[in-house]
Amino acid sequence: MTQGIGASSGIAIGKSFVLPNWEFEVPEQRIDVADFAREFERVYEGIRTSKDEINQIKDELKETVGEEETQIFDAHLAILDDPVFMNEIQGIIQRQYKAAEVAVKEAIDHFVTMFDLLEDDYMRERALDIKDVGNRLLKHLLGVPEIQLPSDTQPFILVAKEISPSQLAHLNPENVLGIVTLSGSTSSHSAIMARALGIPLVVGMEGKIAESLVTGQTILIDGSDGTVHLDPAEHLIKRYRDMQYKLIMAQEQLHHLADHEAVTTDGQFIKLAANISSVKELEIALKGGAQDVGLFRTEFLYMDRQEFPTEEEQFLVYRKVVEKLHGGSVVIRTLDIGGDKHLDYYDMEEEENPFMGYRAIRVSLDQKQLFKTQLRAILRASTYGTIKLMYPFITSVNEVRAANALLEEAKDELMQEGIAFDAHLAVGIMIEVPAAVMIANHLAKEVDFFSIGTNDLVQFTLAVDRMNERIADLYDPYHPAVIQMLSFVVEAAKRNEIPISVCGELAGDIRALPIWLSLGVDSLSMSAHSILPLKERLIHSSQLECKQVFNEVSLSVTSEEIKVILTEYMDVFEETANG
Repeated sequence: MTQGIGASSGIAIGKSFVLPNWEFEVPEQRIDVADFAREFERVYEGIRTSKDEINQIKDELKETVGEEETQIFDAHLAILDDPVFMNEIQGIIQRQYKAAEVAVKEAIDHFVTMFDLLEDDYMRERALDIKDVGNRLLKHLLGVPEIQLPSDTQPFILVAKEISPSQLAHLNPENVLGIVTLSGSTSSHSAIMARALGIPLVVGMEGKIAESLVTGQTILIDGSDGTVHLDPAEHLIKRYRDMQYKLIMAQEQLHHLADHEAVTTDGQFIKLAANISSVKELEIALKGGAQDVGLFRTEFLYMDRQEFPTEEEQFLVYRKVVEKLHGGSVVIRTLDIGGDKHLDYYDMEEEENPFMGYRAIRVSLDQKQLFKTQLRAILRASTYGTIKLMYPFITSVNEVRAANALLEEAKDELMQEGIAFDAHLAVGIMIEVPAAVMIANHLAKEVDFFSIGTNDLVQFTLAVDRMNERIADLYDPYHPAVIQMLSFVVEAAKRNEIPISVCGELAGDIRALPIWLSLGVDSLSMSAHSILPLKERLIHSSQLECKQVFNEVSLSVTSEEIKVILTEYMDVFEETANG
């Protein structure tokens, strides 16, 4: 067994197909001044053909993964239209008298090297986009045919050094059992697409898979925990086949709970909502039993495109989401860029510590017109259903007041223009930094609701960068300090009589359910696949029992003690449920 990083969940067992490196050998080729025009035209023709191909891919994928996910290819089109990229190619042709394919190859290598040297993971991932687009252009200049994948009658597990969105787009999801890559990350465009397509993916296998791996070997992967088995023994294959079957059956058996109310045995109701980033994810969430959206991450509307989305573009998306909920509510979080989320077309200065730098509400309050454009779009959509507005990364009362002042300006503008909106739009904030926890009582007087973002709250409370592999084991949502902070925030919300929800990863962790039931949170928002398993546990739970469990948790001084208490409660629950 070798250990990688699980980037798209699921189990896959089958024969491998090792994808050759998509690297072109371009021999040095000099030209004369008289050839410049011809070489420029070859580049232009290659760009036109490449753009046609990319647009065709987008059209084909819209039916499979949804329009939002295909916006990845807008970034590829933007590269081909980028004057900096073209100037680099033209400059090499004119200054060094090199043929078009040589100039393109050198330009690709230059930009890829530049991006690879950056410390920011997101920007390093963009190097793959440049390589993908550049290699597509090179393919046309060199007349290289497409790599032929196995036929549709032979399902396989794809193994590659890296897999680009363009390569992934050409795959038939029904034919690809899973994917293993040597490089890549969970935040790459390819990982996003693999999750959208439902293909198990393990990344980060550099130096862990023997170079002797060849096409046709049996391989077993688990995209949830990142494990990979080469030539697995029969007993291991049988065990994973059983796991695979149980996962499928367990999910199917839970479908009957989709319309069941999330109420405990002693009458405590908790709303279970979904976290989404696109309309496509909403459709998946609705099938999985969600009736509301507790967190709509709007930053993904801004990513993988050439410019900021217009008010009209945003309005149409927000309206579509709330209309699809058919009476359900959606909490729209305003733009949360910075940290590990960047926009290719918006230059954000490099920072020593971007997670605690220029991000989220700080960007919005600095770029007021950008912020107001989003606020106007949200307000306009609010007449089509129940929409709630939420500000991210709040640390002070002043930030809330400044954001609300801009919201009032947007309302005034719409009124003057005769455009309808919900005058009573609920406004809330995310509690995700210790400062917000400590002044929660003051903040509660300024807003209509709280939502606890546990991912960042844990990170900042424990001073642990959750993306840093060297200290990943210190990232512990069950640390006693985190539990106390959760209690403090919920008490402040209850004291001020405002609703409180949880929208971080901890919301969907079944072990944490006794904490939420005991504290009395109003709603939990999580990834779509977590809703039904959590609902099953909830409707067989007792709030009274959970309060007794939480009393023990509150007295614990280590996270190990807390996890033991919660795990033991889960074991007792399972024994009782199974008779």
